[in-house]
Amino acid sequence: MIKGVLFDMDGVLVDSEPFICKAAVAMFSEMGHKVQEDDFLPFVGAGENRYLGGVAEKYGIKLDIDRAKKRTYEIYEEIIRGNMKPLPGAQEFIKKCRGKDLKIALATSADKTKMEANLKNMDIPLSVFDAAVNGLDIERKKPFPDIYLKAAQLIGVKPEECLVVEDAVNGIEAGKAAGAKCLALTSSFSREELSGADWFAEDLSSAPDEVLNW
Repeated sequence: MIKGVLFDMDGVLVDSEPFICKAAVAMFSEMGHKVQEDDFLPFVGAGENRYLGGVAEKYGIKLDIDRAKKRTYEIYEEIIRGNMKPLPGAQEFIKKCRGKDLKIALATSADKTKMEANLKNMDIPLSVFDAAVNGLDIERKKPFPDIYLKAAQLIGVKPEECLVVEDAVNGIEAGKAAGAKCLALTSSFSREELSGADWFAEDLSSAPDEVLNW
């Protein structure tokens, strides 16, 4: 029986991927390197260290990851100011979970800085969630299950009693490895690429009723 819902953030509650991608491309450009937006696709959902580091490895770029992340976030926060809003159905789905007395947690591979910037700009307070786990809280990032195991633990629910809401291949793998059921949103990847999930929807406004009734 479902008792908890664990939300990824990027691509689930908000479409921040185009913004962080532009910020990352700009950061590399400032370093004198031209990279392509498509270069970042394999690293979506794996946390900023891998997101930036993976592209740096592809081009043989030596990267001070802490400095690179700091500058990327600075550019990112400038870009999103006044330009970010929740994805369709996000706020309504959270309310629906609350109406069913389900525990809810945010589980994002993004660092705390990006998590807080996103929530602030899409007007969803952190206090809405019973718990939150960000990329700095766990050592092994998605596709390892650690982030969802920790989120489930924090809300006092067994992973197999949780629904994981994800949009990325790495995230679905992490959710299933944790033992949870998964709703895949096809906002970033195709249904075929996310085939390991239990349910599919374009966004949370079209999520099937059964995802919260099992």
